[in-house]
Amino acid sequence: MKYAKLKNGKIEILSCEKPKLLSKGAIIKVLGCGLCGSDLVKIKHSNKDNEDNIILGHEVVGIIEEINSDTSDFKVGDKVALGHHYPCFNCEFCKNKSYSMCKTFKKSNIFPAGFAEYIRVDDNHLKYTVYKMDDSLKDDEKAFLEPLSCCIRAVERAGFEYKKDNSKYCALVVGLGSIGLLMLKALRAFGVSGFGYDISLQRQNFAKEQGFDFTEDKKYDVVFLTAGHSKAIDTALKRVIDGGKIVVFSSVEDDLKGFSNNEIYYRELSIIASYSPSPSDIKISAELLNSHKVNVENLSKYYELDNLASAVDDSFNNKVFKAYIKI
Repeated sequence: MKYAKLKNGKIEILSCEKPKLLSKGAIIKVLGCGLCGSDLVKIKHSNKDNEDNIILGHEVVGIIEEINSDTSDFKVGDKVALGHHYPCFNCEFCKNKSYSMCKTFKKSNIFPAGFAEYIRVDDNHLKYTVYKMDDSLKDDEKAFLEPLSCCIRAVERAGFEYKKDNSKYCALVVGLGSIGLLMLKALRAFGVSGFGYDISLQRQNFAKEQGFDFTEDKKYDVVFLTAGHSKAIDTALKRVIDGGKIVVFSSVEDDLKGFSNNEIYYRELSIIASYSPSPSDIKISAELLNSHKVNVENLSKYYELDNLASAVDDSFNNKVFKAYIKI
């Protein structure tokens, strides 16, 4: 079968044996996989010492082809989307709800990669991260299960609860790439008034077409940083209310040199980081997508697996909003 691998800093489509079930779990025939910003970061910072450990692709949509599981929720032929990590639920990190810091979470993954014709998932994936997706959704829409769950995690980290009245709060998302727009859609699903800002007028206008405006003279209860540049912190500090929250949801190339200690201190700002979702966030994501409460239509451009390198180049050069790789 075909799968994508980094070799000498370049993406190559290689051949390997189809994965086999070694214990309980499932073999999934991959229909497609979204290209995540974290894939781009891994590729950009790859080198000969780490590229063998880099797994490309995790926003997977596929069909269960073989299964041996303790759960009765799935059968051969089910079309599913999935997350790639699960926690142990027993360590101190899990007890404090810091699931993405759990050692089991960090070690668990799909095999061999999301950009592959087939993958193997274990039984815990089936229990905690795999969901049947509604047939009314296109495959590229189903692939938003995992990235949307990441945004849901960030919204919850900001203090908002699902199915609670959050209508008195407003939030600004700084950085309107695909994850920034998805964050806005998650905020809307949680009943929070969401606004978006980007230095790119094209992205700003696209968010406006999706119903998310920006108000110049307004300050916000929470500011979410989804732009991969340290200068976004200046925008956040300017736009957040005194006593408000800034949620960091992106890595940057250059860490901020002048940490704004005094401004954070005197204004009593809360700086929160959010990285990756818990199983409960994936469950909410599946509910929102399957019910169409979060609409992700027409956000993705399709590429074939053999053209993955082109999808990566187009993404780096901002020629595509979101790439979906059809397998």
